Amino acid sequence: MKYGLIGEHLGHSFSKQIQTRIAEIENVKDYDYQLVELNKEEFKEFMEKKDFKGINVTIPYKKDVIPYLDEMDESAKAIGAVNTIINVDGKLKGFNTDFGGFLYMVKAHNVHMEGKKVLIIGNGGACAAVKAVCEHEKAKDIVIVSRSADRGAIGYDEMYTSHLDADIVVNTSPVGMFPNIANAPIDVSWFHKLECVLDVVYNPILTRLCFEAQEANIKRVIGLEMLIAQAKYTFEIFENMSFDDSIIDEIKKEMLKDRCNIVLIGMPSAGKTTIGKMLEEKLGKEFFDLDDMIIAKAGKSIPEIFQESGEAGFRAIETEVAIEASKMNNKIIATGGGAIKHKVNMDFLRLNGITIFIDRDIDKLISSDPNRPLSSSKQALQQMHKERYPLYQKYAAYVAVNNANIEETVDDIVNSYHSILIDAVAD
Repeated sequence: MKYGLIGEHLGHSFSKQIQTRIAEIENVKDYDYQLVELNKEEFKEFMEKKDFKGINVTIPYKKDVIPYLDEMDESAKAIGAVNTIINVDGKLKGFNTDFGGFLYMVKAHNVHMEGKKVLIIGNGGACAAVKAVCEHEKAKDIVIVSRSADRGAIGYDEMYTSHLDADIVVNTSPVGMFPNIANAPIDVSWFHKLECVLDVVYNPILTRLCFEAQEANIKRVIGLEMLIAQAKYTFEIFENMSFDDSIIDEIKKEMLKDRCNIVLIGMPSAGKTTIGKMLEEKLGKEFFDLDDMIIAKAGKSIPEIFQESGEAGFRAIETEVAIEASKMNNKIIATGGGAIKHKVNMDFLRLNGITIFIDRDIDKLISSDPNRPLSSSKQALQQMHKERYPLYQKYAAYVAVNNANIEETVDDIVNSYHSILIDAVAD
């Protein structure tokens, strides 16, 4: 193997994609980068064999690799963790590019740590690099918080009783990482001075922690940028070359555009399904209809669900399906007209997606569809529109009007998608 990433579970790693893209942009030929999952025994054999030119190291081996090294750079020594190794004539040298990656993340978003209290959640390999950056940036107090109050960390109870005056929170723990995207390591509403949240988790695009900070009007920085930055610095070490940091932002925008979902909201018969299928063809993102997913999950039609379980039973299944859909990437997701009635649906769907409101004049909506039990008459449709319209506006990152030419509506969404995405997701 020439280059690669080793770790215990790599099924959702973006490292190969990023490294390959850097090679394409920098015109480096024959750049081979592999993902290598290793258990504890396989890890030992792999490191002893040394059959690689350069590797990245991730959970849980960032500290375990150290005994196999012949040399470490000053950054890796200071941090006590290694995420990059090169093999020079059988001699292994370790580096830590997490330091540079996190520092880039801090600088790119004008996060000022000097004189501030910083809480670092998690006490693994990434924590050490983040702590070193906080020290470099002259944070006044650095407090490490972990489930196990040891190795210099305090427990969550002590955090909530003694450190609610934190200015900045950095999550280095896996809490909130795919597939367990419902969780956040802290409740941001408890903190009275909190001005910024940074999360090194990069899947989902917007973690629950960052989402809750965003909802509370607290500055948040997503983890994808650190991942790309450290990959760029790793590539430079592997290939013994250097190039401009602008490539980090370029790749970030590409990945956001490629991985983010488009979530269509709007009244029944506003055109969400038709538009969704047209967007699928234009953007190459697979189309999903939440109503179809509900039918598949329940094993019965929507009218049958309403007849047997009422609207409450239907909404329960709808939320379960919305949570599952929120874990997907690079999809077009058309929601049912009432999905916006339950905040939890929209909270989940916005972790990996941007919401586009398909707005259609009420006199153009259908009021007699037997498959839509709640809009079976003109009067019912008008009342529904009155109740739901403010919610569509509230959750919309963009409003696409669909009153005349549907092709023009689709083109409007396609042409606006990238800028909408960067404004909605990137800080």
